[in-house]
Amino acid sequence: MKASFRLALALSLILFPPAAQAAPGDPQVPERARNVILFIGDGMGVSTVTAARIYDGQSRGEEGEENFLPFERFPNVALVKTWNTNQQVPDSAGTATAINTGVKTRAGAIGVGPAAHIGDCAEGLANSLPNAAEKLSAEGLAIGIVSTARLTHATPAAVYAHSPDRDWEADSDIPETERGKGCTDIAWQLTRFPFTVALGGGSNYFFGKAKGGKRLDKAADLPAQWAKANSSHYVTTRDAMLAASRDGKPVLGLFSPSHMTYMLDRAQDTAEPTLSEMTAAAIDKLSADPDGYFLMVEGGRIDHGHHEGKAAYALSEAQEFAHAVQTALDKVDLSDTLILVTADHSHTFVISGYPTKGNPILGLAMGNDARGDPTGQPILGADGQPYTTLGYMNGPGAVTELPRPAPSTDPLAPQQALIPTGDVFNGKTSLSETHGGEDVPLYATGAGSQGAHGVIEQNRIYDIVMWALGKGKR
Repeated sequence: MKASFRLALALSLILFPPAAQAAPGDPQVPERARNVILFIGDGMGVSTVTAARIYDGQSRGEEGEENFLPFERFPNVALVKTWNTNQQVPDSAGTATAINTGVKTRAGAIGVGPAAHIGDCAEGLANSLPNAAEKLSAEGLAIGIVSTARLTHATPAAVYAHSPDRDWEADSDIPETERGKGCTDIAWQLTRFPFTVALGGGSNYFFGKAKGGKRLDKAADLPAQWAKANSSHYVTTRDAMLAASRDGKPVLGLFSPSHMTYMLDRAQDTAEPTLSEMTAAAIDKLSADPDGYFLMVEGGRIDHGHHEGKAAYALSEAQEFAHAVQTALDKVDLSDTLILVTADHSHTFVISGYPTKGNPILGLAMGNDARGDPTGQPILGADGQPYTTLGYMNGPGAVTELPRPAPSTDPLAPQQALIPTGDVFNGKTSLSETHGGEDVPLYATGAGSQGAHGVIEQNRIYDIVMWALGKGKR
């Protein structure tokens, strides 16, 4: 064997260890898990993780750069390719379907294969994909779903639902041309799914107009029907959630009409639980099952803050998401539990401009002098205006006037952007920042975590979960 080949082989084994080999410094843990907790930070790409790390540290009075979020210390890391079968830059429905079924599909599809066109009921029914939660529930595992978004939104819906259109959240959302063909709305599907705990927002999609909802039947009350049929708890407040987590009955918690309130907008006397509190309650409930559990926890509003071009909202949501991960770490035994932390996709969010170390992450980029010391002054662009450290390629903050005005110093305002992207509804354009198409990270720890390494397709996350539980292939 030539020396050059031996060197290349040795390097390859160091950089890309076999799946069964623990990464350097990784404590030896079992390859099989009893429980899996899958955390999905919606829209939490690498730049968001970096900025959230700094934001989190600065919120405690630190400079921020040396900080670590809890999941950044996990021993196993991979990069995940997020493309959908019909788009270079994906949406949450297609990516969440890949994670939950092991099959990549079209943007906008929930639990159906790529042969089905968006909005076609017949094709959706013909191309339904079995998901992990269905298989695991059939084998006795308890299922949990937690999100700060609507429980009928794309990422949580992919755990339990099948729909050729992610927007079919209530029956009134299904076009008249597709009604009566056998497709059911996503809210209805949740109340027919054998979950143990489901906590999040979106009550409007479960009720008729008589109760402020949007279902076709004005008197519709899916939660009451579900609770009666399953001898279960339907809760709408943190206190009720905590009380319900203490017995063996399933729990459905809907804490807001649509998405749950941003962390930065929460009132002190709010009855809404935080993501950390929902995570703790879910683990308490699921841990009672002797056969183990599968829990998906989504930080759904990271994505929404980015779409609004408001980095402060996205980063505060990412910080709470990190707190939820730490909550799980404090509650579980990693010798029998796999924890995965990933994102479904990224955003056009950037950190740039040579700001000095410790510069407020939400502020203007302040520079250093020729000797490398802080000037205490903002760096100016070629147009003579300062700029912020954080910005977006597109979205609501797009600069549409010249010369470019100075950016707002209000940390809650949208960051400046380049292109005014958006969607048109009823002839009106609603500006919205778009997703990004780069790879996203996957962090893993605990039993079965050795499967996370290298650069992988997003649907491989499904295989990691199922292999760890002894239910699938590597």
